[in-house]
Amino acid sequence: MASKLGLLFGILVIVVLIQFQTVIVIAQPQVPCYFIFGGSLVDNGNNNRLVTTQKANYPPYGIDFPQGATGRFTNGRTTADFIGQLLGFTEFIPPFATATDREISIGVNYASGGAGIRVETGRNLGDRISLDRQLLNHATIVSRLKLLQRNITFTNEYINKCIYLVNIGTNDYVNNYLMPQSYLTGRIYTPDQYAAILIQQYSQQLTTLYNLGARKVAVFGLGPIGCTPAQIARVGTNGRPCVESINNITMLFNNRLRPLVDDLNNNLRDARFTFFNVSGIAANRLVMPNVPCCQIQSNGLCVPNSIPCPNRTSTAWYDGFHPSEISNRRLATIAYKARSPLDVSPNDISTLARL
Repeated sequence: MASKLGLLFGILVIVVLIQFQTVIVIAQPQVPCYFIFGGSLVDNGNNNRLVTTQKANYPPYGIDFPQGATGRFTNGRTTADFIGQLLGFTEFIPPFATATDREISIGVNYASGGAGIRVETGRNLGDRISLDRQLLNHATIVSRLKLLQRNITFTNEYINKCIYLVNIGTNDYVNNYLMPQSYLTGRIYTPDQYAAILIQQYSQQLTTLYNLGARKVAVFGLGPIGCTPAQIARVGTNGRPCVESINNITMLFNNRLRPLVDDLNNNLRDARFTFFNVSGIAANRLVMPNVPCCQIQSNGLCVPNSIPCPNRTSTAWYDGFHPSEISNRRLATIAYKARSPLDVSPNDISTLARL
């Protein structure tokens, strides 16, 4: 009897171990790591220690986020957060400002509110970490990974498999070109010339990212800046839902971004860049009023400790410039699993992860 019980116990242990092992396999992220670059749309706390007006580490930001106000410019999770969860990461990717050696193996978030493709972008706000500086920070992280993993070949192959998200360019308009009183660009370049100059610099920066080991790169286009509550309040719409003159200007950049992605894929060996048509996705969303959920200051950010709207699942914008969590969730869901070839080109993130 004892031998039968022992055999039965052994069988149960094997079954449990097999089931446990299956669970572990399922829980593994689809890629080994995930790196994030950009501005305030994906910043998760890198600006908290900077001398800048572009901060979101106070209520009512984070009212729906488990850890509260962390520096995310929304009520809950960002698009980058949602994509990380869809990829299977059980922890949020840490900001560069606080990332430890233990954490960097799953990725790092370098994004900074106010940052742009151009180094001078956002200077009216104070300090910020431009895309050039974010790339320098990434180079230091790659060096740290090589020291920690003690095998350069392994590290190079490791970072080739990761997902890289780049969502930047909005500030190059909002806090640069569209402020001719503060920036020369709006006075010396036509909209078409400015878009061409931005794309040229962006091409060099994305190539630098490739040279640092990135292969699977998700490049997000600009959203409908003319539909943000802050721009509507500043310019007016003549009865239209959005400031179409601003959307027309930024569309010149978007129209050049998709061909840039194609060129990078054609000219860089094993490159898997992909373009996300944020403006197109936003245009097809359920109609929500272009009004902020929180009470906003003159800079478009929430008034500290103010009370936001109660039904945050039915508002597109949280403050004057930044989407609500529900908008971020929708964009992330489509970016991960596209519904239309018009949304992404050539691959959605779920496909990118498998390549």
